[in-house]
Amino acid sequence: QVQLVESGGGLVQAGGSLRLSCAATGRTFSNRNVGWFRQAPGKEREFVAAITWSISTYYSESVKGRFTISRDNAKNTADLQMNSLKPEDTAVYYCALGRPFTTTGYATSPSYFFWGQGTQVTVSS
Repeated sequence: QVQLVESGGGLVQAGGSLRLSCAATGRTFSNRNVGWFRQAPGKEREFVAAITWSISTYYSESVKGRFTISRDNAKNTADLQMNSLKPEDTAVYYCALGRPFTTTGYATSPSYFFWGQGTQVTVSS
């Protein structure tokens, strides 16, 4: 069974930065897409960023240019560097791991099979 554990969330002022990390155990990591999603109170879960097993990266329009996703297959980790944070970035952030060698659907929740428990990010104005 795969376990995903997020860390790095917290409270930050607008304009600040945070780095989220996702650590995976239990299954092969390098051949799977990793996605970051977020869910704000009263809103649906939304796609934030993804890095594929072939090391392509994708971002939602709302975070493009401010967030950077990366992965370290040797450590089975994936990070999300978040800069220039805004109050509207406040949400619970989840990392997710897809099925092996998936080539489509990187921005949609059903494409991911394993999910972490989430980490809270709060951006104050």
